Amino acid sequence: MPSLSKKIALVFLLLTALDITGIVSNIPLLHFIAKPLLLPTLITLLLFSTTAAMPGRKLLAAALFFSWMGDVFLLLENRNALFFIFGLACFLTTHIFYIVYFLLIRAAAISLLKKQPALFALVAGYGLALVWLLFPHLKELAIPVMIYALVICSMLLCSLHIFFKVNRPAGIFFVSGASLFVLSDSLLAINKFYSPFVFAGTAIMLTYCAAQYCIVMGFIKQHTND
Repeated sequence: MPSLSKKIALVFLLLTALDITGIVSNIPLLHFIAKPLLLPTLITLLLFSTTAAMPGRKLLAAALFFSWMGDVFLLLENRNALFFIFGLACFLTTHIFYIVYFLLIRAAAISLLKKQPALFALVAGYGLALVWLLFPHLKELAIPVMIYALVICSMLLCSLHIFFKVNRPAGIFFVSGASLFVLSDSLLAINKFYSPFVFAGTAIMLTYCAAQYCIVMGFIKQHTND
């Protein structure tokens, strides 16, 4: 990456560290300051590392923008239960944008899912198992959470589908990012609906930040020679 892009990436890493510190050290103000700055920094990294002519750039920027909105809503969920629903809707929109971007990638290479169909069964089985675990605790949120699980698993499947259709570094970043996103959201759901666990906030934010960074880096690697 160019020097400026590396500096922006370093700022993102620093903000992630500050956010995690706020969670671990129980300093809410630090968490409230750092978290809303994470996605704008990634958007900046995307814009400074690529050009407007690169296909899918607007889709990724839109996905990151809705993620930012989701972050803000989830920060406020303790004040009003509706903010969790708003956050869920924002992240659902994020995954739809990622799905559209992945599906717009056209190449003659074979789909990884066609080559390894067991991966489809693995992802589908994971999604079903997670919903089965959470379902007794979801109550009125059962339908929204099931829809969300379907969409995020579809996003992961789409990243696997295009693995051979992009260059290898981009494919690794895309699949890593999508997998980490599924993991992050799974941890969030388990902690919220099933059983709270120690260091949940840390694990959720670490996997979430890594997921978003990997997807942005996948796009950069796909469209640049850096």
